[in-house]
Amino acid sequence: MKSVIFDCDGVLVNSEVLLVDSEMAFFRQHGLEYTTEYYMANFMGIPMPDWKAKTSALLVEINAKPLPEDFFDPLEATLSRRIEQELQPVTGAYEALKSLQYSKCVASSSSNQSLVSKLKSTGLFELFDPHVFSTELVSHGKPAPDLFLHAANQLDVLPIDCIVVEDSANGVLAGKRAGMQVIGFTGGGHCPPGHANALLSAGADFVATHFSEIVELLDK
Repeated sequence: MKSVIFDCDGVLVNSEVLLVDSEMAFFRQHGLEYTTEYYMANFMGIPMPDWKAKTSALLVEINAKPLPEDFFDPLEATLSRRIEQELQPVTGAYEALKSLQYSKCVASSSSNQSLVSKLKSTGLFELFDPHVFSTELVSHGKPAPDLFLHAANQLDVLPIDCIVVEDSANGVLAGKRAGMQVIGFTGGGHCPPGHANALLSAGADFVATHFSEIVELLDK
């Protein structure tokens, strides 16, 4: 019997489009500009501490001075407000998940508090509870396989029997390193042209553009 492991941001909820827009605007104010494609390849799908470390290093290099401790506070306030006011589930997610006959869980790079909040506010938490796993549960976040292996263990299934649904190259890498099949998902509002190719290059076995396609792939 298959088990399905879903990423959250950009797969279940349309948070990535809010994150990318807010973060790119914030960094432009501080002299750091990058394309959406660069962001998604380098920053998307990794735990927040790793994200802060990578972006901080770039900003320190550009500005030639250390960042103040509260540097990210305005960005975090903006993200919190936008997610609270604007967050929506990905189109087709609720209906597909409700009908899915396989065991399933969520495995996300978000903190547990953020993950649960996003799932509850979009009405998806009840479809996964208690199988909701954040990166805080493991020593190494994506692209390491630890979180997906933890999820498989909690579902009491072998990695080879798991299928991961991911929208980021880092998530795809984590799934493949865990020995699982991976469906790359481009149905979130943040995915630029060519993102499907990026997911395939990272090792995705299939690519789906809508939840109905995910269901079709799972039923094969």
